[in-house]
Amino acid sequence: MLLLQCPKCKNRMKYQSKDSFLSGKKKRCVYCGFHIMVNMAIIKKI
Repeated sequence: MLLLQCPKCKNRMKYQSKDSFLSGKKKRCVYCGFHIMVNMAIIKKI
């Protein structure tokens, strides 16, 4: 489980990948709808 932070609205959200390969994965921010590159937005592993 990873903690991500949206670069646009600065809100934090949890993310869990189905596999350990994170390169090229995207997630939509649940607050503002902005698409985030997962490997660039990781704050910490929880």
